[in-house]
Amino acid sequence: MCQDYHVRIVNWEEEAPAVRSIRTTVFIHEQRVPVELEWDEFDVTSMHLLVFNMQGKPVGTARLLPDGHIGRMAVLKEWRGKGYGSAILKRILDELRNHHIQKAMLNAQITAVKFYEKFGFQVSGEAFIEAGIPHVKMISFLE
Repeated sequence: MCQDYHVRIVNWEEEAPAVRSIRTTVFIHEQRVPVELEWDEFDVTSMHLLVFNMQGKPVGTARLLPDGHIGRMAVLKEWRGKGYGSAILKRILDELRNHHIQKAMLNAQITAVKFYEKFGFQVSGEAFIEAGIPHVKMISFLE
């Protein structure tokens, strides 16, 4: 687990280059998500978060849509498995609780289901393909 990280809610206009860099690396280059599917109208209206390593470099991101859907969660490959994804997800769940939102939702890549289950998410429904990648809808009821 990472011991020294910082998660920040960021302004899309100010931090779009950092968010775009991480998502481009992870989704477009690594996972081959088509560019036209990665960028959408929800980026402007969503809450964005960045997680920074101990050198202050942004290494992960996620967004929270106004309706409570968590999405576009990505950590750069060399920083995975070190707690950065957990740190950003914990911060998102804290934000939802602080805003008295009682249900968190996301579409998880099948390979990430066990990660989200550790945070109380449960699979809801059948698998489906999104951007060429198998996903399942997951829901967590927050206390």
